[in-house]
Amino acid sequence: MRLQHHLVLFAASALLVGGLGLALGPIAGPPSSPSSKEISAVKTIKTDDGRIMSASGYDITPLPRDEVEKLAKSLTPEQYRITQQAGTEAAFCGTLLDNKKEGIYACVVCGLPLFKSEHKFTSGTGWPSFFTGFDPAHITEKTDTTHGMVRTEICCARCGAHLGHVFPDGPAPTGQRYCLNSESLVFIEDGDEVPERSRPAMKTQEAYFAGGCFWGVEHAFKSIPGVLSVDSGYQQGHVKNPSYRQICTGDTGHAESVKVVYDPSKVEYADLVKFFLYLHDPTQLNRQGPDRGTQYRSGIYTVGDDQLETARRVVQEVQASPDFADRTIVTEIEPTETFYPAEEYHQDYVEKTGRACHVDINGAFKASGIEPRRASQSY
Repeated sequence: MRLQHHLVLFAASALLVGGLGLALGPIAGPPSSPSSKEISAVKTIKTDDGRIMSASGYDITPLPRDEVEKLAKSLTPEQYRITQQAGTEAAFCGTLLDNKKEGIYACVVCGLPLFKSEHKFTSGTGWPSFFTGFDPAHITEKTDTTHGMVRTEICCARCGAHLGHVFPDGPAPTGQRYCLNSESLVFIEDGDEVPERSRPAMKTQEAYFAGGCFWGVEHAFKSIPGVLSVDSGYQQGHVKNPSYRQICTGDTGHAESVKVVYDPSKVEYADLVKFFLYLHDPTQLNRQGPDRGTQYRSGIYTVGDDQLETARRVVQEVQASPDFADRTIVTEIEPTETFYPAEEYHQDYVEKTGRACHVDINGAFKASGIEPRRASQSY
């Protein structure tokens, strides 16, 4: 039912927006060319001392102009021209255009991480291109009317450095092309020491869970104190940059999953795993309620050996409990693979629509021992 319903909505939306070039009022389903702000909501945290933190745990408090000028003194003339004077490097000349190494791309001025290698793609435009950012809060946007055209300029949220522009002609699932100047970035390869200025100021960790339709799973995890952000997406498949339409065929190998960023000093990974196991029915194979297909399978996708060991231990403990005495948990446990954020209309779906989903939030809180977040709590 859910698959047929949303494919119809998708087709109707694409026809209206693509055929007429405009939308007459709200449309159910994904827009044909969403803005980058629509792709992922910007989530920030304000600390007691007034600093602004991204959900990834980085200090993105805007730097004073005099501090930016001090940092800019160490730039090369070309880096200064591009980052401080909104310049553009020549196409196909950037040093990072053909970089195939794994790692992160940070701001050359202040060091804030901006993009990941796993989200880089070959656009053919002559500039390094990415379909999503490291964290939506790390990049700001403003209208650029220079050169007789209207474009969306992207800048570093912390120091204001000019990075490039974003265009609505990128690959699925975001449909965005972040077009960067190599000179505005510094690449930090996996395995290399990360400079102090490119490290998070707040210790956070990531966890990934697949429990059927990701709408309800995302909504439930947001209710946990210590969880900083939750995003819906696609994971563990063999197709790069999958769209919702593609994963609905069941041919890409992806599961509908959620990425949970949390503060380990406030909530433990083991408790998140237990909460997840009671949130959905982990004994259903390749389905969850009325939703059927491998994309609706139950899975825990781990980051590092500690999470892998913990996930296996908690699943064994829950399996041995009286609650599952006559049922077998079929949840797959695997090291995490690339997480692709889902289209904007999937994010915060329950909050946007008020529609419930298959999850048992009260049961999950009761079984895990976690206390729900109070209305007065920020995270």
